Amino acid sequence: MHYPDAVIAGILNRQHRTTARGMSFTASRVASLRTHWHIPCHQPGGDPPAEGELLNVAQAARELKIAPSTLLRWLNDGFIAGEQVTPGAPWRVRLTDQLRGMLTDNAPDGWLALHHASRALAISRQTVLQKVKRGELRAVLTRTGRRKGLRIEVPTPQDSLF
Repeated sequence: MHYPDAVIAGILNRQHRTTARGMSFTASRVASLRTHWHIPCHQPGGDPPAEGELLNVAQAARELKIAPSTLLRWLNDGFIAGEQVTPGAPWRVRLTDQLRGMLTDNAPDGWLALHHASRALAISRQTVLQKVKRGELRAVLTRTGRRKGLRIEVPTPQDSLF
C-alpha cells in the first residue's frame, strides 16, 4: 500500500517477473491482484512519519538543494539511510534534522577537507570515508565556496602516551 498500482507494475517488470500466464504487469493487472487477494490499495498522504518527512529522491534532493545524483550516490555509498520496500523499488529518504545538518554553506572552524583529514589522521582517504560511514568521525558537506565537498571533524590528539 506504499505505492500506486502503476509503480508496482513497473517494479515487477524491472525484476523480470511475469503474471501466471507469462504476461508483463500493468496497473490494471496489479489492481486485479490486489482485489483478488484482499490487499489494501495505495492511500496517498497516509499517516505522517514519526520523525522526519519521507520523500522520494527527487523531492529530497530539491529540499536539500543538491543534485538527485548526489543523493543516489550517498544512498549507494551508505552515507545516508534510505528505505526501499523491495529491490527495484524507488528509494525513499527520511528528511530529518540530522540529515539537513549534514549540509552546510560554510565548514565549521577546525574541520578539514578529506585529503587534509587523511594526512592529519595518517590513514587513507577510503579509511576516512569508512569511519564517517560508521559514525566514528563526523562530516558535513559544504555547498558553497571555492572548494565544495566533505569537511571532517578531526579529533584533537591526546598529549599522554596511554
